[in-house]
Amino acid sequence: MKTSEKFRELGLSENVLKAIAKKGFEEPTPIQAKVIPLLLEGDKDIVGQAETGTGKTAAFGVPLIEKLNEKSKNIQTLILTPTRELAIQISEELNSLKGKKRLKILPVYGGQSIELQFRQLKYGVDIIVGTPGRILDHIRRGTIDFSEASYVVLDEADEMLNMGFIDDVDEILKHTKQNKRMMLFSATMPNEILSIAKKHMGEYEVIKTQKQHLTTDLTEQIYFEVSNSDKFESLCRIIDMQKEIYALIFCRTKVDVDLLANKLSDRGYDALALHGDMSQHTRERVLNKFKHRKVNILVATDVAARGIDIENLTHVINYSIPQDVESYIHRIGRTGRAGKEGIAITFVTPNEYRRLVYMARSAKINIKKQEIPKVGDIISTKISRIQSEVSRIIESGEQKDFEYIARMLINEHPEIETIAALIKYAFGDELDEKSYHHIKEVSIDTYAKSRLFVALGKDDGMTFRKLVDFIEQQTGIDGKNIREVRIFDAFSFITVPFEDAEIILETFKRNKKGKRSIVSKAKERHSGGHKNK
Repeated sequence: MKTSEKFRELGLSENVLKAIAKKGFEEPTPIQAKVIPLLLEGDKDIVGQAETGTGKTAAFGVPLIEKLNEKSKNIQTLILTPTRELAIQISEELNSLKGKKRLKILPVYGGQSIELQFRQLKYGVDIIVGTPGRILDHIRRGTIDFSEASYVVLDEADEMLNMGFIDDVDEILKHTKQNKRMMLFSATMPNEILSIAKKHMGEYEVIKTQKQHLTTDLTEQIYFEVSNSDKFESLCRIIDMQKEIYALIFCRTKVDVDLLANKLSDRGYDALALHGDMSQHTRERVLNKFKHRKVNILVATDVAARGIDIENLTHVINYSIPQDVESYIHRIGRTGRAGKEGIAITFVTPNEYRRLVYMARSAKINIKKQEIPKVGDIISTKISRIQSEVSRIIESGEQKDFEYIARMLINEHPEIETIAALIKYAFGDELDEKSYHHIKEVSIDTYAKSRLFVALGKDDGMTFRKLVDFIEQQTGIDGKNIREVRIFDAFSFITVPFEDAEIILETFKRNKKGKRSIVSKAKERHSGGHKNK
C-alpha cells in the first residue's frame, strides 16, 4: 500500500489531501490514524493522551477543517493552549492544512495589542487559537462570543494545569454552548484534568498512543555553539573525528541543502542532497544509494526526509536548528534505533540559543554542550587511524604486491625518510595544521544574569506583582527567578537568569507595543536617568 493512500483511506477530501501532500506527510501518525476517523464520522467527545511531537495538531485540525462551514458568520471553534508560542504554532499549522478552503484562523494571546485583536475579530473569524488569560479578557469585554462555537479543543491540558490556568479554562467553558463537541489532549491525566472532562464533556472516548521514547540511553543529544560563518568547518571537524559516520544532515531550505552537499563533496566526503525540487526518479536514486551506503552522508530538508526510514544511522545533524519542537523530535527519532547507539547533534548560533532552550524545556529533553574539536585533536585522530590501517594491512598481507616498490625506494633513500615522504604524499594536507581554517570560539554564559527591558509600565496598569505574574503566565518560568524589578510609567526592567531570559525573549519575540518588542534586552541608555514616580 502506498503511504499516500493511508491518508485517503481516512476519508479526507482532495483539498486536504493536497495540503497534506504539500507538507510532505506520507502516512498518518498513530494519534492521527485513531482520532481523524472518530472526529469525521462519530459524535462522541474525545480525550487523547498524547505527547508533544506525536502529530496531534493535525489529528484534531484536519477533521475541523473538513467539517467547518466557510460561510459561517460566527466563531465555529475555540482551541485553548497554555502558551502564546503554541497558539501561533497551531495557527500556522492549521493555515497550512486548510488548502483552498476559506477559513479565517486567528491566534489570540496576551502581550499582543488587544486593539489589533479587536480589529481582526470585527472581520469575522472561524477558528480562534488562544491562551486562557487573553481569551477570558475578551469574554469579559464582550469582544468574543463562543455561544455558537460547535467545537472546543483543550491542547496540552496538563501544562495549563501546571501554569495555573485550570480555573480560567473552567470559566471559559461556561461561556460555550451545551451541545458543543469537545476534544481534550494531554500528555498526562491527573485528577484535575479528568474532572474537567467529566464536568464539561458529554460521552467521550479515550484515545492513547504509546509513549514516544525521545531520549533513550542509545541516543546522545549534544549541541555545539558556532557562528554562522564557521558552521561548515565545524561540521567537517566533527565528521573527521568519527571512526564511522552514516549521517542524515538537516538544512532549512533547498538552496542550503544543495550548497552544503556540494561543499562536502568538494571537500572529499561522500554526500548527496535530497529535497522537494527533485524528480521522483532522482529522489529514488539518491535514497537507494544512501540506503545501500554507497554514500554515507545525506543532506536533506525536513519535508524531503518525511517518511524515510533508514536503519543504522550513526548521526542526525541539525546543521540548521529546527523551527519547532515537533521538527526536533521527528529528526532525532531517526537515530538510536534497534539497540544501536546514535548521536543527535545540533549547531546553535548565539541568537538561536533561546530557541534551543525553549525546545529542550517544551520536550523535557536534556541536550549537552560540547566543544568543537581542536585541530590538534583532528590530526591526532587521523594519525591513530593511519597506524591502525597500516597494522591491519600488514596483518592481512595486502601489502605484498607493493613490496617491490618499497625495496626500490629504500634502495635510493633511508627508511625513515622514505616512509615520511610517502605519508607526506598521501596525507600531507590532512596532517598539516595550516590546512585547517581557524574557528572563532563562541560562548554563551548560561549561568549569567540578563537585564531585560519590558515595554509595559504603570501606564499599562503594571505593578510588581502584576508584571511578575504576567511574565510567569506567558512563559511558564518560575516567578521567583524574576528579580530587581523596577516599574516606571511607560516601561519596566527585570533581571533573570540567562536561560530564563532566553525563554522570555523567545516567547515575546513577535509581540510588539508600537514598533518595539514587548520584551527586549536592556540597553545601557535605559539603565539609568529615570526617576521612579
